[in-house]
Amino acid sequence: MGVSHDDVEPITDTVHDNSWSANLEKPKHADDRSLVVDQALDAIEHTTSGNHVNLVTHGDHGHPSEYLYDALENAIDGVDYEYVEQCGCGGHVTRVHV
Repeated sequence: MGVSHDDVEPITDTVHDNSWSANLEKPKHADDRSLVVDQALDAIEHTTSGNHVNLVTHGDHGHPSEYLYDALENAIDGVDYEYVEQCGCGGHVTRVHV
């Protein structure tokens, strides 16, 4: 956790006018749960209405209901999300409809 979130490459720098997946499973994500949450929120903000983003979160943090869902609900009014599955590598997929 010695690295500032400002020093980490953003999850995306473009607005996605389609459904897409945000990879939040990199080693830097394993070390920093708050980075996962921050970049998940950024991914949602970079997804246009009518599409969804799959948030693929690192398995080291456990099920996203333990830390991500409350953050989504607190940051975004009326957020619509669903748990999709656990990946074979241990990560988790949550689909957020925008």
